[in-house]
Amino acid sequence: MKEKNEKIRFAEELVWELMEEEKKPPRKVEKKKRRWDEETWVETVVERRCVYATIVSHDGRAITIDGHRRVLLSGSIHYPRSTPEMWPDLIRKSKEGGLDAIETYVFWNAHEPTRQYDFSGKLDLIRFLKTIQDEGLYGVLRIGPYACAEWNYGGFPVWLHNMPGMVFRTTNKAFMDEMQNFTTMIVDMVKKENLFASQGGPIILAQIENEYGNVMGPYGESGKAYIKWCANMAQSLDVGVPWIMCQQNDAPQPMLNTCNGFYCDNFVPNNPNTPKMWTENWTGWFKQWGGKNPHRTAEDVAFSVARFFQRGGTFNNYYMYHGGTNFDRTAGGPYITTSYDYDAPLDEYGNLNQPKYGHLKQLHDVLHSMERTLTSGNISTIDFGNSASVIFLLFFISIVHVILELIIYHENIIQATIYKTAEGSSCFFGNGNENSDATITFQGKTYVVPAWSVTILPDCKTEAYNTAKITTQTSMMVKKPNEAEDSPSTLKWSWRPENLDNFLLKGKGESTQSQLFDQKTVTNDQSDYLWYMTTIKFKKRDPFLGKSMSLRVNSTAHVLHAFVNGKYIGKQLLLFLLPNLNNTNLPKKSLIYIFLGNQHAENGNFHYVFEKEVKFKSGRNVIALLSINVGLPNYGAFFESKPAGITGPVSINGINGDETIVKDLSAHKWSYKTGLNGFENQLFRTESMSKWSDQNVPFNRTMTWYKATFKAPLGNDPVVVDLLGLGKGCKADRVMKEKNEKIRFAEELVRELMEEEKTPPRKVEKKKRRWDEETWVETVVERRWWQR
Repeated sequence: MKEKNEKIRFAEELVWELMEEEKKPPRKVEKKKRRWDEETWVETVVERRCVYATIVSHDGRAITIDGHRRVLLSGSIHYPRSTPEMWPDLIRKSKEGGLDAIETYVFWNAHEPTRQYDFSGKLDLIRFLKTIQDEGLYGVLRIGPYACAEWNYGGFPVWLHNMPGMVFRTTNKAFMDEMQNFTTMIVDMVKKENLFASQGGPIILAQIENEYGNVMGPYGESGKAYIKWCANMAQSLDVGVPWIMCQQNDAPQPMLNTCNGFYCDNFVPNNPNTPKMWTENWTGWFKQWGGKNPHRTAEDVAFSVARFFQRGGTFNNYYMYHGGTNFDRTAGGPYITTSYDYDAPLDEYGNLNQPKYGHLKQLHDVLHSMERTLTSGNISTIDFGNSASVIFLLFFISIVHVILELIIYHENIIQATIYKTAEGSSCFFGNGNENSDATITFQGKTYVVPAWSVTILPDCKTEAYNTAKITTQTSMMVKKPNEAEDSPSTLKWSWRPENLDNFLLKGKGESTQSQLFDQKTVTNDQSDYLWYMTTIKFKKRDPFLGKSMSLRVNSTAHVLHAFVNGKYIGKQLLLFLLPNLNNTNLPKKSLIYIFLGNQHAENGNFHYVFEKEVKFKSGRNVIALLSINVGLPNYGAFFESKPAGITGPVSINGINGDETIVKDLSAHKWSYKTGLNGFENQLFRTESMSKWSDQNVPFNRTMTWYKATFKAPLGNDPVVVDLLGLGKGCKADRVMKEKNEKIRFAEELVRELMEEEKTPPRKVEKKKRRWDEETWVETVVERRWWQR
């Protein structure tokens, strides 16, 4: 009866949908030349749509698809962190690696940075989801719309913060209205393309909010009310697939609460009808500028997965399966690198990261072969002793925020788990001891289980896989020099200084206010750079003149450059160290990440004092301060309220005899200018009229633009531009981007036309003249390109 009831419900929803759309049944079917009544028409439409619909549900053991319990292995690939041209290959390799599904966040600030939606290029969510569908995989859509993901501002647009009375992620009406608007828009977009499984599409799960339980405490009762509102809002969108909430132990029904972390084998869902699901199995970690590449071994990732399935898990998602690149200014902060490689099974460029990729593929094949027993078998365990109190300390979520978890529980380190059905049994032997192998006797046979490993026996007799035994050969990436035709062996650089006259000598900006503003408020996140400028006048007999004076700036800027009367007086960087996190290998099980820094951080708010000795002149003096952000915060309770830029006070301090004189400039008239002239004047364009010099190229020179050109290398391998040796800036490749996109588009279109065996028209009626094939193809490409 289950399928029948599902079909009735589906029919009722469809009829309601058709009524809302004011669609009426056709009165005539041309093919059969007869009239249909409304009842027959609705029945036919329902029948047709039901054929293509996939029924996704769940019970306490697993996600069910069309009534069948499934072992599901998924991997995170974030569409904006790779290019559309890469998507098919990435998803194909994921499928070949044994994955069933691809998971992605939706990034609000990428799609709506300035109150105008953008779903073009690498932001084409629908194209990405259809690519998943084309490869025959399922999709997991984490709408959020809060993402974290080490993404700038956690995925929230800064204009949201700048709305009056705005508070994120709580029962704030302005926030809830905007969140609902965006979430509804995404759902409607996906529904329109029939991409939910209930419509015959690939999406089997959707997520609302993200890791809210980790930060919920400071929000108090409002946080509890907010999470209930999120659940109700999500359910009202009627997507036809289950909704999940990760790291939310009190997730309201029917939300499915799930686990994130390096290890989730001890996670217990909050409802007996919720399967044990792992939405983020961290395959590595993100990187900070100046840090080493974090590495999590293939053996440890495999151990965590096998241990999870040994203890009743049936859904595992790797975060990340392909990390990709933080293009443009999307990296969160502070100081998260543009590379988001994450030590994932597919590296930043889409290459296989061996042995991790191959070792996990073998594990996936074994787990899939055991699907029936894992999802339906009776479970029993045998403890082989060596029990201990296991302590987990800390897991590190972002550079500016640490979650302290102290979990102590009694665990039998060596354990056998048997899944038994009428058809047969499958077994796991787990050894949680980090240093010692274990020898166990099971059903009269002796087995050696290496330290910190799980052995899997699909028939409870023969070992098919052990997480510590790697047979895949390790791969290494080799950087090759550019071998483009007629390309020089070394790059030739030219340079030019940033035009600073308006700032340093005139103190002239775009707006003026008698206070110091938060950088986010002024820039609206349209640039990392903000000039703060003010003027101060001294009379000839002013006691400040001729005395020892200093400029003191209280700041939260990640980088600060200071100028007085056009003279550069110094800079200061917000510095910190993460010694344990930047070790080559991420530690096993006991995760102890210690934050150390040479600047003060209270509640995640970094602050320092910049002070330099200065000399002023009589008359007008210009103070120009350039504040630079390297990624906005992306995590923590009320993270949107963390200040950015120069918070003040800004003062001039001097000594007159025994008296200390402080002149506070915070309430002075400050002039603001967002960005740099180089961006404004588009120096990166080849047709730019700006003058460049290729003589005496300077090194370590502040506020300088550098330019070099090169031809694209031959072949189809990934191309890496290594910017080692350059400082803070922006790689501009916009000139050729559209041209290359257009060439690729043209090639695809010509191939499509050839496949369809279409030939160019020999006559164009409008102009009454004949066209040759080349002109015709060019015209079609041009027209379709702009339509796109």
